[in-house]
Amino acid sequence: MRSSESTGQDDGYGLEADALEPPPLPGTVVVRAGADELIDCVAADLVVHAENCVREFGDFHIALSGGAVFEPLYRRLMYDPNYRRIPWRRTHLWFVVERCMPFEEPGSVFRQISETLGDHADIPPEQFHPIFAEKVTAAADYETLLREVLAWREKGQDRLDYVLLTTDASGATAGIYADGALEDTGPELVRRSLRPRDPETNAVTLTPQLINAARFIAVLVTGAEAAPTLQRLADAPDACGDLPIHAIAPLNGEMTWYLDGPASGGEKATP
Repeated sequence: MRSSESTGQDDGYGLEADALEPPPLPGTVVVRAGADELIDCVAADLVVHAENCVREFGDFHIALSGGAVFEPLYRRLMYDPNYRRIPWRRTHLWFVVERCMPFEEPGSVFRQISETLGDHADIPPEQFHPIFAEKVTAAADYETLLREVLAWREKGQDRLDYVLLTTDASGATAGIYADGALEDTGPELVRRSLRPRDPETNAVTLTPQLINAARFIAVLVTGAEAAPTLQRLADAPDACGDLPIHAIAPLNGEMTWYLDGPASGGEKATP
């Protein structure tokens, strides 16, 4: 099923109504003219999901990714009073991916999320779950922890509630690249992602199997670079098996793409 939501002139950017027509990607597609409006939309939806899960299950399990595209969102969640009501003390924060590097390195997802969220969100330490990717047993250890913590939930609800991803021109997502691959053997839900051409990007990541089981998958994309890839995925999904993002397809949940104007293939929205 596909649904879409876009904005044009009503946003005050002077764009034609069809300038932000979203590509027909699988799931729901939300387009906002500029990145700032888009971040507000993602944050508002996240608050609703978090509150609903805490109300229904008593807690909220979210898996976050790292990268520059998420920085404005993570900061907005901390300083904007509209979004401070996320029930962080009832939240388990998981990592979608972590590079095989020390936490203090600039490329570490732990470092980014700790500095923007972990140090300010009042998440109990035992509910903040980094991936110790440098350990040989990192993938197996993380899968064991996921299974143990989610086992406290009622059968059928023992899954991640919200997974936040992005993609780029190459179709990469969750630390999985078109010119790399997950290890052939290893745990079912968490594996090493290897990229021989760029070993610095080797990582430990949640597998598509685990991501696709989530209650809600959000894909945040900004900038024109990814627009041709998104259009290709919309026009000929059966021919996109080489794109890692193509493997993301919820089994019994929702998927929403959050695109700014340039990512949707529309005009650049600078007022």
